Amino acid sequence: MSGLLALLDDVAGIAKIAASSVDDVASQAFKAGSKAAGAVIDDAAVTPKYLTGFDASRELPIVGKIALGSIRNKLLILLPVGLLLANFAPWAIPPLLMLGGAYLCFEGAEKIWHALFPGEHIVHDPKQHENPDPAHLEQQKVQGAIKTDFILSAEIMTIALSALPESNVWMEAAALAVVAIGITVAVYGSVALIVKADDLGLTMASNGRLGLTRALGRGLVKGMPKFMKALTIVGTAAMLWVGGNIIVHGLHEMGWHVPYDFVHHNAVAVGAMVSEGWRGAVEWIATAAQDGVIGFLLGLILIPVATRIVGPLIGAVTGNKAEAH
Repeated sequence: MSGLLALLDDVAGIAKIAASSVDDVASQAFKAGSKAAGAVIDDAAVTPKYLTGFDASRELPIVGKIALGSIRNKLLILLPVGLLLANFAPWAIPPLLMLGGAYLCFEGAEKIWHALFPGEHIVHDPKQHENPDPAHLEQQKVQGAIKTDFILSAEIMTIALSALPESNVWMEAAALAVVAIGITVAVYGSVALIVKADDLGLTMASNGRLGLTRALGRGLVKGMPKFMKALTIVGTAAMLWVGGNIIVHGLHEMGWHVPYDFVHHNAVAVGAMVSEGWRGAVEWIATAAQDGVIGFLLGLILIPVATRIVGPLIGAVTGNKAEAH
């Protein structure tokens, strides 16, 4: 009997330790996730642009595919790689992040270039004038979204990892897994609500019993196209801002402080022009604007590099050739 009681006491002690560990994981995950809030907002703003042009019935399935790809990015690739790098090669994290930041700068700058010069195609694909298969087009869009998500997720996971207190590798892995799942649900749940808001508005306008409900529905239907267009612009700006920010901070961590000091000095100078209560917000906006400009300029430089050198090299290796002109 005494042996059974001792066993039950040990089980109770283990349960208490497990409960405490769960609380620690949840607490650490919440704190780490909050540090990455800026990148989370960027991720939510970038994604809806990949749904433009698809039938409404395909919007939620596409969001689901991108969300599943995002979970795979975070849990199967970024989490183990991040833990390995953080514990064995922390020096490799800044340059790897900078490669991702450069990709975001390129993608954002390329979209602005095509918006300003829609008649100029930097890369000519002989198949681009054919009517694309909807399923193939959807697959391309999903793959493009998952690639962009990978870069933003890498930043989110790196920020979260850096915000975690020193602990054993299992505790860090559990906290990062909670961050990965929670942030993915928050981001793509928000995206799903955004893209289906017009359908909700149509239902309210058609079936609403109150005049106010029908008016709100009509407002949603009329306003969502403009909102989606604005969100596409915000998403492109977010790519440039996040990409530029990654580059500036990466160079700073690697020992070249000039870009970081330049941005910081200008932000502080602009912040000094307003009252103390607004200073932090103004400095943040000034920093983000400068990072975005740096990202755009770097992206413009990378456009010919990516399209005339990197693209053809990849095409030669994969056999999918594109002609530059």
